[in-house]
Amino acid sequence: MNDKRISFASDYLEGAHPAILQKLMETNMLQTAGYGFDEFSEAARAKIREACEAPAADIFFLIGGTQTNATVIDAILHSYEGVVAADTGHVSVHEAGAIEFGGHKVLPIAHENGKLTAAAIDAYVRAFYADGNHDHMVAPGMVYLSQPTEYGTLYSLAELTAISNVCHEHHLPLYLDGARLAYALACGANDVTLPDIAKLCDAFYIGGTKCGALFGEAVVFPQHDFIPHFFTITKQHGALLAKGRIAGIQFDTLFTDRLYWKIGQNAIDAADKIRSVLREKGYPFALENPTNQIFIVLTKEKCEELAKEVELGFWENIDAEHTVMRIATSWATTEEHVNRLLKLLS
Repeated sequence: MNDKRISFASDYLEGAHPAILQKLMETNMLQTAGYGFDEFSEAARAKIREACEAPAADIFFLIGGTQTNATVIDAILHSYEGVVAADTGHVSVHEAGAIEFGGHKVLPIAHENGKLTAAAIDAYVRAFYADGNHDHMVAPGMVYLSQPTEYGTLYSLAELTAISNVCHEHHLPLYLDGARLAYALACGANDVTLPDIAKLCDAFYIGGTKCGALFGEAVVFPQHDFIPHFFTITKQHGALLAKGRIAGIQFDTLFTDRLYWKIGQNAIDAADKIRSVLREKGYPFALENPTNQIFIVLTKEKCEELAKEVELGFWENIDAEHTVMRIATSWATTEEHVNRLLKLLS
């Protein structure tokens, strides 16, 4: 096995953007208040509110995506409620039952290219309340989606608006997981802005872990006091960072001079170049999407050959001879690594 393999297995393999590391070094010996009450966290909140056009928004910095989802979902739901999500959604599949561990059920419904539809949500809720035994069942209490989805697909503004309307018709809070939001915002196919998300969602988070930060996610509640005592709820979940300024500095940096969008563009440009060559070479795609995740169908033999030089992400087996593998680019993907990958695939 080549110990100098390159990796496209995920989008959080590197540490952090150099601008973040520089700022952390510059501020390392300063003494600040803890738990996010420092000046850097306040500056980050101000910049995020401005970017979201949500001047009254409450913003909290948590450490990772699963922790954030578990904390926010538990804070929103009553004890008898569950969260509606695509059956391919992150909370449904890749969070090791974190939501259920917290006492709430994930209520999975069928997806279309990784996305929920307003019609599917509406049909699910109406069917639930039409069931005479619904008082014996876990009630839908909120809706979860992600932008981009687990399949790298994007909700259009029209789709997100329709979902928001259905959620509000049924009095269901809408929560958006933005673990890879930088790659959605930078994508040319995207027409959903941060202000759109703040207008249409009751809660969402801006991902840092996968988007240039050492760690951290910025939870945004566009409506002030939407979740009273969320600070305390975060503490109950073991999710309150004592050295809160470490997260605040990172998001203050990411939201200075639109760095968050710029580093997202690097991932999109790299993915677009890889897709173009794969199409030219006739590689079959498991599905089409425009963001930083690429899903291609490879023979088992080709997988074994590539594994000697490059690490890709396993997605699923199609049959005895074919596998879907994921290529993920990131803010840190270099042209050198892209060219090496393409040479191997050629």
